[in-house]
Amino acid sequence: MKSSENYMPFHEFNAESWAKLRADTPMTLGEDDLKRLRGINEKVNIEEVEQIYLPVSRLLNLYVGARRQLYKATSKFLNNGNANGTEQERVPFIIGIAGSVAVGKSTTARVLRELLAAWDTDLKVELLNTDGFLHPNAWLEAKGMMDKKGFPKSYNRACLLEFLSDIKAGKPNVQAPTYSHLTYDIVPDQFVTYDRPDILIVEGINVLQSGALPRGGEAIPYVSDFFDFSIFIDAEEELIGKWYIDRFLGFRKTAFADPNAYFHKYAAFDDAQAVETATMIWQSINRKNLRENILPTRPRADLILKKGSDHFIEQILLRKI
Repeated sequence: MKSSENYMPFHEFNAESWAKLRADTPMTLGEDDLKRLRGINEKVNIEEVEQIYLPVSRLLNLYVGARRQLYKATSKFLNNGNANGTEQERVPFIIGIAGSVAVGKSTTARVLRELLAAWDTDLKVELLNTDGFLHPNAWLEAKGMMDKKGFPKSYNRACLLEFLSDIKAGKPNVQAPTYSHLTYDIVPDQFVTYDRPDILIVEGINVLQSGALPRGGEAIPYVSDFFDFSIFIDAEEELIGKWYIDRFLGFRKTAFADPNAYFHKYAAFDDAQAVETATMIWQSINRKNLRENILPTRPRADLILKKGSDHFIEQILLRKI
């Protein structure tokens, strides 16, 4: 019997074959841009942008164009074929980016935002990190869930769904709560406003999460219901664990060094203490979340970008249509 992997409906590429799909997509990022966009321990370079991200941006641009044609077709239908009828208002194209902690989702999201915005100077491309929709620490502590932070139940799902619904409806000035990685908590009464973006990139570890089917036919919406395209950033579990520990070590001299940082107590740890602590956090929280909640959502993505040991993308899986 064939394994379930053989039934996954994806086209498979390596970096070289995928790079050929760039066509004539122009390079719009320089080394200074990449320095600004890279996360800690990320190694994205010009070659990877040319090989991987430019073809991805071309694909997404084609999807956005096709969606606009669909809007025109729907408008024509609703106006009974009358070319002079009122065209239906376009709704934002939403891209979801999922994957484990420390796998490089944020860097991918930032690079794609820059590349997509370069396709058209009038195109408004914005980015949302779902950390802002985590429940506040006080709520998590009261529920005894601080060790489950980042798990699906630690998010204010209703609030996130309302936000995405408003964005899809084309409402102006939709607000999203702000999260501070310094304080490791929601910032009270501080929001980011999104005013009718053409493209919204939604980045978060559990954004492709689904659930048990409802009984009785009642509607149970999921975050991914609002996505027009979804991407999963993938790597072997052992590699992600190593990258998490390496990032933790790097944070001692950066994010943890601030006296106001939630994790400031780790700043003075020596290498052995830091590795032991990071390994414990990885194994007890982040690896468990990856296995139970994140990795099972991978087959739901439209595009899977898998990284190798050098942190560069080496395998690309594109869902068949």
